[in-house]
Amino acid sequence: MIALIDYKAGNLTSVRKALAAIAADVYTPDTPDDLAKAAGIIVPGVGHFGATRALDQPWVDVILNRIGEGVPLLGICLGMQWLYESSDEAPDLRGLGLLPGSCRKLRPAPSEPPIKVPHVGWNRLDRSGEGSIVEDVPDGAQVYFTHSYIAPLTPHTVAATEHGEVFASIVQRGQIAGVQFHPEKSGDVGLTILRNFKRMVG
Repeated sequence: MIALIDYKAGNLTSVRKALAAIAADVYTPDTPDDLAKAAGIIVPGVGHFGATRALDQPWVDVILNRIGEGVPLLGICLGMQWLYESSDEAPDLRGLGLLPGSCRKLRPAPSEPPIKVPHVGWNRLDRSGEGSIVEDVPDGAQVYFTHSYIAPLTPHTVAATEHGEVFASIVQRGQIAGVQFHPEKSGDVGLTILRNFKRMVG
């Protein structure tokens, strides 16, 4: 079973529908202890990094313990940014620290017409690495974004996207993966990403 974490910062209904479309068994844990039966963990999220405050130390401890036991984790949008050490959006909060670096606000270079922030709408994925999370995802595939903050490019970046500047849009380090876009709103490409995570779960 895949645990879909609800910390009141994401549209879980859409994510559940997408997971149902790929026949994934999903449940929403009420307490950290409920993660004991999870074979995989998804942390979704929309909005301000401060929302991750709801994932307090007991949640963090159990999530890190389960990852240490080999349980795969997928972060979606804000959930991906939480995988990093921190974010300029809420400097007083720490991320999980599973990936190095800090997230910051999108700072597009001047252009005509001006690049809008937040970045909302469809944009392309430029494959920049290999990983099980991007299997069968073609270079140049279009996915749906809505965000103002971005994750840094690191050796764990397996796809990047440009919106005024280039940022990490898919990352993977072993059984830990993250996507800056919303797979539940990204049609067949998004379902492919979720199927890949389901295969990681086994």
